[in-house]
Amino acid sequence: MNLTLVISSLQGGGAERVMTNMANHWAAKQWNITLLTFDDGAIPPFYKLDSRVRHIPLAVARQSENIQSALRNSVNRVWALRRAICDSRPDAVISFMDKTNVTTLLATRGSNVPVIISERIDPRMQPIGKLWERLRRVTYIWADLIIVQSDAALKFFPASLQARAQVIPNPVLLPPRYRSSKAVNNSLLISVGRLDHQKGFDLLLRAFASVRDRHNEWALTILGEGPKRRELESLKNELGLNECVFLPGRVEDVYQHLAQADLFVMPSRYEGFPNALCEALSCGLPAISTDCPSGPRDIINDGINGILVANEDVTALAEAMDRLMGSEVERNRLAERAFEVTSRFALEKIMELWEDALVLVKWQRQTTPIASRRLLADEPKINSAFNVTDQ
Repeated sequence: MNLTLVISSLQGGGAERVMTNMANHWAAKQWNITLLTFDDGAIPPFYKLDSRVRHIPLAVARQSENIQSALRNSVNRVWALRRAICDSRPDAVISFMDKTNVTTLLATRGSNVPVIISERIDPRMQPIGKLWERLRRVTYIWADLIIVQSDAALKFFPASLQARAQVIPNPVLLPPRYRSSKAVNNSLLISVGRLDHQKGFDLLLRAFASVRDRHNEWALTILGEGPKRRELESLKNELGLNECVFLPGRVEDVYQHLAQADLFVMPSRYEGFPNALCEALSCGLPAISTDCPSGPRDIINDGINGILVANEDVTALAEAMDRLMGSEVERNRLAERAFEVTSRFALEKIMELWEDALVLVKWQRQTTPIASRRLLADEPKINSAFNVTDQ
């Protein structure tokens, strides 16, 4: 197939990682893949992109000083994207993330190209502003298919849109097969994510501070960068954690750091389908996650392959950390089932769902009037991707 993929940039992040993996997978199958981004390409993609993928930065990600410049920039962005999509002559277009989805649907309006859009986070929890929300309501009805990552996220949409929406989780790649050396007398707790309010690292710091006295051989590393760095550094200092908590920033090889850890914690307030949690489990790490509205419950079967705790509950998070930090036996028991995530969400299995979706929307375009298109969901295949048993 000849596919055009659209995303705002490739500068790190879960959606960017998934789109890169998808592009690389299809390029390896000898598909013609064009990847359009809104940035100017001055900074190379954070994740390695297959040389066979045609990456075109459109240089339309400009800051807007007022309403007039915002309108002008938005119109320019839509037209630049429309030209690039027409030039790529795709069999289908796939767009990631809310505002980019709106822009892509405006850019392809009136064309005969099937368009699949994908929400990459729980839209119930991520406000995008009144104007963008109105545009989302108007334009999403033009999409041939809407992809979400969980049943919880699906409930955000009205029944008319749910009828042509499908749940496809993120793929999980097998980690590199190595185990880095680590200090015998030092135990490491690790977390990964953008340093912002959503990821809840302030909750993690408070929970760690409450159990630190009972586990003074443990250190905490939080990998990632973001707008809350200064606040988190200040909180770390306020809690007296300067000597045992480290924020080294964003790293290229997260697996190398996961290989050195003894326990993973994800304290997010909300998620889409958290890559970091899947990556930790794929490395055989015991994991604790908040039971936030979307994502973790589809990945963790509580008490079987990880621990779920009440969302935004520092006390519950601290209690789970205290229990696992104090019991190597318990950590090992959870670690034994952690690897199963690599088979449940294997790249080949998830990409098959995407390819079935592409076949479906092409068929619908050819056989069904736009006004009456509806998704005929393959429920057994979707359910099998999420299946977790406690046997």
